[in-house]
Order: sequence, then structure tokens, then C-alpha cells
Amino acid sequence: MAKNEPPKTINGLMRYLRDIKGIKINGPSQKRKLRNIGYYHGYKGYRFINSPAKKLAYSDFNQLLAIYEFDMKLKALLYSQVMTIETALKSYSLEIILDESKSGCFNEIFHTLLTEYKSFHLGSNDYIKALKRRLSIRDTINNTLTRYYTFDKRVIKHFYHKDTNVPIWAIFEVLSLGDFGKFISCLGESTRKNISKNLGLNISCDPNGKLTSSIIYTIKDLRNAIAHNEIIFDARFKSGSIGNPLIRCVELSTSVSGINFNSIVDYIVLITYLLRILSISKLEVQRFVNDFESCCEHLRKLIPINMYNQIIPTDTNRKVTALKIYAKK
Repeated sequence: MAKNEPPKTINGLMRYLRDIKGIKINGPSQKRKLRNIGYYHGYKGYRFINSPAKKLAYSDFNQLLAIYEFDMKLKALLYSQVMTIETALKSYSLEIILDESKSGCFNEIFHTLLTEYKSFHLGSNDYIKALKRRLSIRDTINNTLTRYYTFDKRVIKHFYHKDTNVPIWAIFEVLSLGDFGKFISCLGESTRKNISKNLGLNISCDPNGKLTSSIIYTIKDLRNAIAHNEIIFDARFKSGSIGNPLIRCVELSTSVSGINFNSIVDYIVLITYLLRILSISKLEVQRFVNDFESCCEHLRKLIPINMYNQIIPTDTNRKVTALKIYAKK
């Protein structure tokens, strides 16, 4: 929009899509749909794959709608599974933390178990970095408790009004997934390894006990994108590189090869793996994989095949076939 140019009306935006972008869009029905998805959230968000440099060559507004609806179905499919996994990760970790600390008091756990910094040479850069992370998580927890007390979170107010320490299990209830990952990364190596064992992770892929925190950070990006209604179909939510131990663990366990977490199908593989090790019923896990496959098939029928192949990597069918076999085991 040029400087001082007035904002475009909905009709003006439709003309812009037709005349400038070459996208067929007409009539009250498509106008309503454009309003419903939002021009800036909808067209602006879905006009490319992963990067603005990789634009999709839309010729019809219905193609954009198909991809938008595919993305919304993915979020609906993944939401409950990610919430289940988040709760389970905290619960399984809590079991080990309580067992090893013999206390539910955060201050005691802080001093006895958050000892990763001690594995480094005193005064080294790694030591200082780990110690700062440990101190940071303490500040984060204190700030989180203050914020949730102010927000009238009942589970937090209960303990403050009793003038007792908020126990670790209540802290985990309000701790964000990213901060929970930071907490786990501050634990000593033996505690981290015991959490991995408790979860049933492939220990051969976890020599330093960092696999659980790697999973948490990977799931965190997806979880936050879903919670904030961000676009997920192209895995643009990925905020950093995924460690080789996690990739190796998932590939060895599921027999799905070629995982790099650059596409949403790899997150489907990870979610499936986590659901299986958490002993979610085989039928539910199979239904989850089948629903993802159905979403892809539905999209394939609605958009040109060259566009579909840009969105869904060509190795997706191979991965889904292997994943369906794993889900039945």
C-alpha cells in the first residue's frame, strides 16, 4: 500500500487479488469466505510455503481455501494429541523428580537436582552458561507464580493463602512447555536419563540424557503454533535445528526414514511415536495416522498436483505407510 493511500475495502482487496495477483475471486460467497479467513491472516499467510520466497501460484481463490481448510484440519487433529503428550511429559518427569528429591519443595529440588552446571569445569564458558540457565529458570518460576497469583489462578492462590510453598506439581501446572524444557535441561545427567527411561525412550539414542528436553522443545514449537492459531501445514513454526539423537531415536523406533522435521509429516511421525510409548490405545493411534492421510488425500483432490507436491513432500506416502505399520505394533 502506497504512502497515505487509504486502506482497501473488502471489495478493493478482491479486485487486487483478481487484477494484480491473477486469482479468480468473485461473488458474495467468496467475499464472505475471504472475510472469515481474513485477508491478512488468510491470503497473506497462505500465499507461500515456509518462506515468502517460495510463493504458491494461485489461480483460483478456492485453491487458497483448500489449503487454509487443510491447515485448520491439521490443527484440530493435533490439538488433543499434543495436549495429552504435554501433560504426560510433565507427569512422567514429576515421578522421577519426586522420587529422587524426596521432596515436593522447589527450593530443595533446585539445590539437589538442578545440577547440570556441575558437570562442567568451574568457571568455563559451559559452566557459566549452564549456571545462568539454572538461575534463569528459578527467576522464571518465581515470576510465573506471581503472574498466576495475580491472574487469580486457584491452584496457586491456595498455597499462598495457606502461607506454604507452592509444590513442584503445582508449578508444573502453570509452567509453559518451553520453560518446562529449560527446567529438564538443568537437571543432572542421571536424573535426565532416569526420566528418559521412565518415558520408555530408546536409551541407546540418549547418551547424555538430553533426549527428553529435545522432545519438549520440538513439541513446544508445534504446540504454541496450534494454540495461537498460527499456520502449521509447512512447519514454518520450527524455531531451531532438531538434534540427531531425537531423529535417530524416532527413525529406529518407527522404521520411518528420512526424518528432518522440515515438513509436517515428520511431526506426525513424532507424535505417533510418543503416543505409542505412552501406551495410548493402538486404535486411537491408528485413527490419528489414518486421519492425517485422509486430510492429505482430500487436499490432493482440490488443488493442482504440482501445487500439492510443493506442499506435501513426495516421500510422505512412504512415511505414512511405514507409520501405519508401526502404529499397529
